[in-house]
Amino acid sequence: MKITLFEERQEDAWFDLSLRQLRVGEVRFYRVDDLLTGKWLFKVCVDREANKIMVKAIKCPAGKLFSQLEGNTMLFQKSIVSADLFYDIISLTHVDGEGRVRRDIAQSMEEVPSVIRENFDVKTYEEATGKKLPANYLVTLSKRENEKDMITLFLLERAWMLPPEEKQKTLNLMALIKKLEKTSVAEIRSVASEEFGIGKDALDSLLADLEAKGKIKRLDDGYVKAA
Repeated sequence: MKITLFEERQEDAWFDLSLRQLRVGEVRFYRVDDLLTGKWLFKVCVDREANKIMVKAIKCPAGKLFSQLEGNTMLFQKSIVSADLFYDIISLTHVDGEGRVRRDIAQSMEEVPSVIRENFDVKTYEEATGKKLPANYLVTLSKRENEKDMITLFLLERAWMLPPEEKQKTLNLMALIKKLEKTSVAEIRSVASEEFGIGKDALDSLLADLEAKGKIKRLDDGYVKAA
């Protein structure tokens, strides 16, 4: 995942839905190139007076699922653990029977994806805030100045939890083949299944389509490479 700062404004304004008022503070824009999901554009708004940082997805990859994340925000607030740590309540996306993207708040460590547990500090809401809630919410802790970590958490909680769409599967597969260079179909099948959730039949169909379009070449002994 490559996250690049491309514009910084020392003072700008945005509307805070939780406070129902216009806020003023630092605003930064980031481009993200994520191998698993695609290209994104994020806006980060820093409200030092309220001790809040808002991460907002302002441009998402194409697709019926990703489009529902466009405009979504994630709020990071000051934690009592340390003056430079901000917490985010972990809420994970899923798709309902009508194809709508929904979110559920994680209430046990088993619900938190391993990629988050292994790379971020996970605490209970009470540990992070000193306040009790009826439910046992879990949060992540991020350094106040590390906005790239906050953007990463947005993608891990919101985008990575969604099933890959067909167009994105093709993009993922081409990126994988280019990365592996010359490789066997068996190896591609193993990695594609583990990382992208692409089954054998879907993979064979995608490979045939890419070959027909001249984007990959089949070699001897079950190997392929990017054309």
